[in-house]
Amino acid sequence: MPLIRVEMFAGRTDEQKKILVKELTDSFIKSCGGNREAVDVIITDIEQKNWGKAGELYSNKINK
Repeated sequence: MPLIRVEMFAGRTDEQKKILVKELTDSFIKSCGGNREAVDVIITDIEQKNWGKAGELYSNKINK
């Protein structure tokens, strides 16, 4: 069972997520083969205040 995890900032619409799941699944099957029914995709929405890079929260970077 292939599992594709996507962690991204919150804010995408349900329609965008639907398209993302379809395209990730299609790309996996095209490049690796297999059964599309076996491909799982998990999307985790993360608030910018909960994600840091280079010692700083993204929420602080945007507000500068």
